[in-house]
Amino acid sequence: MNQIKEHMDIVGADGKKVGKVDRVEGKRIKLTKASSPGDHKDHHHFINLDLVTGVEGNTVKLSKNADAAIAAEQEA
Repeated sequence: MNQIKEHMDIVGADGKKVGKVDRVEGKRIKLTKASSPGDHKDHHHFINLDLVTGVEGNTVKLSKNADAAIAAEQEA
């Protein structure tokens, strides 16, 4: 997980964008506020590192489709 860097795109298994990396905190990826879904741009959301299947170039790939990954996000 040391390959995950600030401002990388995060995409679901379906190739749809979930957000952008702010940073890794413990066992979670903190999304930038600006990339948080819907009306949630006033706070950060987190994606559990267990969902990450790999990193390709500037993209973090998840094991769940974007909708499911967003539903599993944790608010801070």
